[in-house]
Amino acid sequence: MKDSLIIGTRGSKLALWQAHWVQKVLTSNQSNLKVEIHTIKTRGDKILDVPLAKVGGKGLFVKEIENALIDGRIDLAVHSMKDMPGLIPAGLRIGAIPVRESAEDVLISYKDTPFLEMANNAKIGTSSLRRAAQLRALKPDLNIQPLRGNLDTRLEKLERERFDAIVLAAAGVKRLGLENRISEYLDMATMLPAVGQGALCIEIRENDPAIEAAVSALNDPETSIAISAERAFLNRLEGGCQTPIAAHAKMRDGRVHLVGMVASIDGRQIFKQSIDGSPQAAVNIGTRLADQLLDQGARDILELLKESTNA
Repeated sequence: MKDSLIIGTRGSKLALWQAHWVQKVLTSNQSNLKVEIHTIKTRGDKILDVPLAKVGGKGLFVKEIENALIDGRIDLAVHSMKDMPGLIPAGLRIGAIPVRESAEDVLISYKDTPFLEMANNAKIGTSSLRRAAQLRALKPDLNIQPLRGNLDTRLEKLERERFDAIVLAAAGVKRLGLENRISEYLDMATMLPAVGQGALCIEIRENDPAIEAAVSALNDPETSIAISAERAFLNRLEGGCQTPIAAHAKMRDGRVHLVGMVASIDGRQIFKQSIDGSPQAAVNIGTRLADQLLDQGARDILELLKESTNA
């Protein structure tokens, strides 16, 4: 076992909370271990005036950190799992996935108005195509406006830019102790979350047994199985920030239950289905569900989105 480690992370309040949580667990497991935290600014942190879907695909918040891991400047990286691209760069791998926090999205409204009671023209802030599509499917006349920035920045913009409400991941709000700001938890029938939402990703180098041993205690088997199914679903669809794709898996009665969705940007078409199977077949479950949605019509949506992105 090594006696010192360097964690790489983004510099937002939430990212630092996550890195400090990992630091605390590592040092509690090995009392003589010294763990430093090194912040790295990613492309996604630098470009704040453009919607994520127009900036590029998944990887906007991890690539520079992964480069530091490959170069040996850091020993492990702590990411939000929902920021992770489907494919991990050569030489790297996921070393551990800790127990998942709440995967739901939450509504934070200016006047604590529940979602279904909002006016049709209510101004809702989100830069997520996934969230926007599902909101429009329920209330087509909503005025959905792009909202970028770290969690605390988006909360500030709620009042400053006169949004009626904003939609955020419950996990980040809870981790920063801001549960009192939540107006409503959006159930998964209303708002299916992003792949990996609520989970952390501990990324390490391949063939690095010392780091692998250090992070192994952080891994939660049930969360890892669920995330494997979700990420297989995402990989089969070749999804990124430009595509309204959602999925959530959980263990239920010893089996993996996975719900997946592909939607058109305007929310008029939604393909959604569930599947279950054995934990050992988690990856196969994700791939099979993706194929079912593709056959039902999701392929046409994804091809149109790909054409518009490349135009």
